[in-house]
Amino acid sequence: MTKAKWGSLGLSVLVIVVLIIWMATGEVKVASNDAPPEPEQQETELTQVEVEMLKAELYQPSIKLQGQIEPWQMVMVSARTEGTVEDLQVSLGQQVKAGQTLLTLSTDGRDSVVASWQARIRKLDADLSAARKLKARNLVAEKEILSLESELAAARADMTAAQLALQHLKPAAPFDGVVNRREVDPGTLVKVGTPLMELVQVDRLKATGRVPQQTVKDVQPGQTVEVILLDDTRLAGVVSFVASAADNATRSFAVEVAVENPELKRAAGGTASLNVRLPEQKAMFISPAYLSLNDDGRPGVKYVDASDKVVFETVKLLSVSTNGAWVTGLPDEILLITRGAGFVVAGETVHPIDRSDKRG
Repeated sequence: MTKAKWGSLGLSVLVIVVLIIWMATGEVKVASNDAPPEPEQQETELTQVEVEMLKAELYQPSIKLQGQIEPWQMVMVSARTEGTVEDLQVSLGQQVKAGQTLLTLSTDGRDSVVASWQARIRKLDADLSAARKLKARNLVAEKEILSLESELAAARADMTAAQLALQHLKPAAPFDGVVNRREVDPGTLVKVGTPLMELVQVDRLKATGRVPQQTVKDVQPGQTVEVILLDDTRLAGVVSFVASAADNATRSFAVEVAVENPELKRAAGGTASLNVRLPEQKAMFISPAYLSLNDDGRPGVKYVDASDKVVFETVKLLSVSTNGAWVTGLPDEILLITRGAGFVVAGETVHPIDRSDKRG
């Protein structure tokens, strides 16, 4: 075969190869331009959450304060006249009644002074009576009558002062109480103002504390208070006073509580916890794990309503402990979301599963 024939045959083969390649390329392009089959539509499943039925119940909240216990009354009986202590009528720790004599001071002639003024008054009274009779017959001037009346009034005033001086020789208890301290002994010379004995009333105590300005609106006179001493002894009390103005330094309000102490427990001067009981109200006891915060930082809970939609409701914390929190601000009955609350949002429809059914 000549070279010309071989060249013609090679050209034909090349054309056939190119045509085959072109046809194959065209088929690929047609296949790639075809739309892929649409996937099958899948139904959207509702998020499952675990719920538990909670019901509101009556709860009595309280405000806890740290307080100081003081005697209901405390006074240092001091001398109101000079004298020497002659006799002690009571001893340390003794209970005394109001008006009971505590000790006796020396008279130092004060009884004679009273007797002298009594005699002076009797004489002036007789002189005035005689002068008035004479005045009725115009034998005595009115000026003399007035002078006698003036002398008699002055004598009576001096006698009253002398009698008071005698009374002050026997200092008495101003109220029912206990002798807590004694400052003198027999033979002690005292002056006006010298401390003699300290009396305290402890059958009733006074607890004092301070309420923060955020909660002072909830505290009113007459509310009951549980007073817990350091040894866990519990006494009953009643709020007797709430300050109208706050302390400038602490911005808190002073509170006083009248505490009954019939057994005369030695609590005065110590510290105690004060639980001021507030009015009862409906509330729910919820584990702190179920509380969350909204965008404003307020605490609340998520629950499911009758339409199986998630509701987020803010709550007011009445008390919080490691066991749980008493809260208010919720309906009387709710289906609380106990599991899955973090995966759902308010308004979302969910599939609630009762927690008790799951346990069964």
